[in-house]
Amino acid sequence: MIDYVRGQIAELTPTYAVIEAAGVGYEVNIALPTYTALVDQQEVKLYVSEIIREDSHQLYGFLTKGERDMFLLLTSVSGIGANTARMIMSSYVAGEVRQIIATGNIHALSSIKGLGTKTAQRIVVDLKDKVLKIDLGGAAAVEEVETMPAGVDSETKQEAVSALTMLGFAASASSKVVDKILKEDQSLSIEQVIRQALKML
Repeated sequence: MIDYVRGQIAELTPTYAVIEAAGVGYEVNIALPTYTALVDQQEVKLYVSEIIREDSHQLYGFLTKGERDMFLLLTSVSGIGANTARMIMSSYVAGEVRQIIATGNIHALSSIKGLGTKTAQRIVVDLKDKVLKIDLGGAAAVEEVETMPAGVDSETKQEAVSALTMLGFAASASSKVVDKILKEDQSLSIEQVIRQALKML
């Protein structure tokens, strides 16, 4: 069982990072707040959750143990898989997820793509008491990280569409939504664009 991976960032996208440790490159799935925190970083330590199935072996990485605990709690709910849990943690930072569940904010949860009202209610019922026991520790620092400058418009669009496609959305639909978002505000960071798109797709 892998607890964490520490090494050089060989590749970084809004949905995964390749971490080189002892000559091995580990592809680690990440959520948007983690991506934002890792921009311009050369070395990182990610706490890992392994999802092992017959046809795949995937790693999901988090900056703190508290974030990983949140992810594991979400995946413990019936009907919530790893990708859906990552979608939730990409739509809101860990502290917001804890607050939303603890206060029973069904509307905020059900606004996330792929989560209906019944699933949102199940998450609240199953986790309302448990989430308050999670120590997010340094997760607050992740929430305060400044968003990355958008840079060149076409690069922002390309990164955003690529990330949305990796999350399971159709490329054509993603492209249209991203175009609409950037048309209204070209100063948005990649993370901000993706977060808005997740609520529109």
